[in-house]
Amino acid sequence: MSPWETLEAEIVACRRCPRLVAWREEIAATKRRAFRQEGYWGRPVPGFGDRAARVLIVGLAPGAHGANRTGRMFTGDSSGDFLYPALYRAGLANQPRSQRPGDGLALRDAFITAVCRCAPPANKPNAQELAACRPYLEREIALLDRVQVIVALGRIAFDTIVQIYHAGRPAFAHAAVYTLGPGRPYLIASYHPSRQNTQTGRLTTEMFDQVWAQALRILANP
Repeated sequence: MSPWETLEAEIVACRRCPRLVAWREEIAATKRRAFRQEGYWGRPVPGFGDRAARVLIVGLAPGAHGANRTGRMFTGDSSGDFLYPALYRAGLANQPRSQRPGDGLALRDAFITAVCRCAPPANKPNAQELAACRPYLEREIALLDRVQVIVALGRIAFDTIVQIYHAGRPAFAHAAVYTLGPGRPYLIASYHPSRQNTQTGRLTTEMFDQVWAQALRILANP
């Protein structure tokens, strides 16, 4: 197997965190009523996108009835419904919809992953679970050797990237750009496109577009 195939197989088979294993499998078994007739993925979710990408997008974790159901990051829930149209507007996706694998979606120069690969209770992985999952993200970053920009969706993703690159303790601010060190990618912070943020106006379409405009400017002027 290729390094990518090996990594994805290890991620999908992972059972390191008993609490997360129990939760993701319970959700997959009980299901949401709207998806009662569908089969749930119910396993850890690998990254998705262009393996030659210059933009790496890092989220928090699969949604219980989103990626935990579909098996693809930010697919099948409200966060994806907000993220993918923004990527489409920025030219980083070929379509604004992400419903399920096989729906024709392709990312252009972008790769999407998360700091936690299993759906956590209340969307809150604990410190031990994040630490157990971090090596998978580190290996993805090593394989994505053309990345020039990392977009962190939310504070936990931001802090994890800062820790991986040993980049001190920068303050999180939406759409702010940070340097991770000589020869390393730039880091852009963004509020997470969760329903809690988008429906309250904490994150608007215009604010989110600003993040991707920042990323495109860096790619145009590395």
